[in-house]
Amino acid sequence: MLDLYALARPLLFQLAPETAHGLSILAMKTGLMPGCKGVQNAALEQTLWGLKFPNPVGLAAGFDKNAEVIGPCFKLGFGFVEAGTVTPKAQGGNPRPRIFRCPEREAVINRMGFPNQGMQAFKANLEAFLGRKHRPAGVLGINIGMNKTQSEPVKDYAALIQMLGPMADYLTINISSPNTPGLRDLQKRGVLLEMLGELKEVRRKSCGEHPPPLLVKFAPDLDEAQQEELASAALEGGVDGLILTNTTLARPDDLPGAFAAEKGGLSGQPLTDKSTQVIHNFYALTKGQIPIIGVGGVSSGAQAYEKIKAGASLVQLYSSLVYQGPFVAQSINSELLSLLQQDGLRHIGEAVGMAHDKG
Repeated sequence: MLDLYALARPLLFQLAPETAHGLSILAMKTGLMPGCKGVQNAALEQTLWGLKFPNPVGLAAGFDKNAEVIGPCFKLGFGFVEAGTVTPKAQGGNPRPRIFRCPEREAVINRMGFPNQGMQAFKANLEAFLGRKHRPAGVLGINIGMNKTQSEPVKDYAALIQMLGPMADYLTINISSPNTPGLRDLQKRGVLLEMLGELKEVRRKSCGEHPPPLLVKFAPDLDEAQQEELASAALEGGVDGLILTNTTLARPDDLPGAFAAEKGGLSGQPLTDKSTQVIHNFYALTKGQIPIIGVGGVSSGAQAYEKIKAGASLVQLYSSLVYQGPFVAQSINSELLSLLQQDGLRHIGEAVGMAHDKG
């Protein structure tokens, strides 16, 4: 199947990125996208936040913005799927074109601006998925964001937690996209602590006896002082988990000039080392007390393994789905098993934080 995708990719890349993505969603909704059994091995299974993850490779937010194809996504071999980003009100996002590929660097720049159909449509799709008799194995996360016109962000996050929190395995507070004005300003200690206090109370009131864990997604462009400040706030505020990282505004020198000049967040291979370093830093700053999901430039088992050794318990991908094809999760999990065996490890949990001196 991977070879078939390699043949089809040049044709897909003749289409505008959003057109190609729309066709992928349609193929999944109509059953035309083939699934795979996935890699099933006890060495890859983990339980975090009371949730059983069949394997550590997840699909990042951004692919299934409206919760339309959660089931088919699980059938691609992912251990968990994060739907969204969803906002309370439907919004069109930024003007097109707003996604740009760089195949020679397996990179993407996007300035989407959270286009989605809003939380009512998202809820309807989510209820349809959850109402099926045979739900695929795996953990479902929901990534929540604020509308572009919202001047009081906590109100949007609170509304989303009230409506969608009871249906989520976990929730991600997205305060790190570079494409919504003012969003990254929420990545400040005082602001974050105040917001967490309010949102945890909303979660307590709306999500019953078993509320979903609350994760926060940070940007890769934080300097060391900001990372230290936010790590401290995450510990103090009782964050359940961190997702590191979102896309970057940085532009490495080796990117083609016209591509690099596009505004928006850069993802894919140029982000790999930067995000891994941020994971390493936060794991050290939090002394491994907060589980981390590592995302940014994961297209191989070796890259996933580096993030895990840096401190990530789980990893996510999106851009590599574009460049490697629909069975990239299966390939990464198979490679992870081989890497564990090479290092004489019996379980993926033994590799978490292995790059740190724990003496």
